[in-house]
Amino acid sequence: MGGSDPAGLHGSVLDELGILITSGRLAPGRVLRIEELETRFGVSRSVVREAIRVLESMGMVSSRRRVGVTVAARPSWNLFDPRIIGWRLEGEDRDAQLRSLSELRLGVEPVAAALAARRATPAQCGTLTGAVMQMAVHARSGDLDAYLEADILFHRTLLEASGNEMLGALGDVVAAVLAGRHQHHLFPATPEPAAIRWHAEVAQAVQAGEPEAAERAMRDIVEEATRAMLGETVHEAPEAT
Repeated sequence: MGGSDPAGLHGSVLDELGILITSGRLAPGRVLRIEELETRFGVSRSVVREAIRVLESMGMVSSRRRVGVTVAARPSWNLFDPRIIGWRLEGEDRDAQLRSLSELRLGVEPVAAALAARRATPAQCGTLTGAVMQMAVHARSGDLDAYLEADILFHRTLLEASGNEMLGALGDVVAAVLAGRHQHHLFPATPEPAAIRWHAEVAQAVQAGEPEAAERAMRDIVEEATRAMLGETVHEAPEAT
């Protein structure tokens, strides 16, 4: 393996370790020996150390002198990291992860849509409209990869258009959810026409400065996506008081 790309090796080891930890096969409290990991993955010490460094930055392991590298419990993890989301979607924890992410989206994206209706720039309105047009085109052609790209662009732009930097920072999280849904075949072979219509309604409401309409259509989008992923009926949240 000496002629392999070190960056590629590091990424491979990182992914394998990430999946082992998120799946529970490397349980919290487990001490990881660098030498054992070198042998297990057939890579150099520097590659293992780089993977460990990244895992430590994500809160998934901790390093202590004379103890070594210890697997951390889930509350210590940066659960918003797209890589952790991806690893959890690879394992038996998938349904729980999808449910958590769907509940997060339901609490965040309708609010972002309402704010965007008040704060979006003309350029952001144009991007939203263009993304919906691309979604419709790619849905007809059956190009789901291109459809996904347009869908991610829509949701990233909407969060940014909220004008709230904290909401905008969740763009990678939502992108990871959408990509994971696509990767694990939790997306219909033909995109739901109603979903595209609701995206168009959000874009129109944002451009027209109609917060309530934008919020309502965005809620419809997230609830439809949740039903498709989890195969169950999602009850609407109570009206805000």
